Amino acid sequence: MKTKTIALLAVCVTVALMAAAPLGAGESSIEQGKELFSAKTLGGSTNETSCSSCHPGGKGLEKAGKKSNLGDMINRCIAGPLGGQRLEEASPEMGSLKMYIESLGK
Repeated sequence: MKTKTIALLAVCVTVALMAAAPLGAGESSIEQGKELFSAKTLGGSTNETSCSSCHPGGKGLEKAGKKSNLGDMINRCIAGPLGGQRLEEASPEMGSLKMYIESLGK
């Protein structure tokens, strides 16, 4: 009985850790950026908003991808309206969001 309980606990912990893994684990991509753009938990946000709440389908950001301070702009929105924590500039999540926003202008 003890062995089954420990095995079940190990499975539960593994599933919980997988669920807690950040959306952006891995390499950057436009597809991942689009997913993150709609994620209501971006940067640890808990206020049920996402980038697409203010910019549905990326509306209004068509020229933002050409800005040299795009990462700063993204982080201002995450830390401000979304109520989340700023992303590291070199993170796959930031890279993906930049790639998605840059794709809006093409």
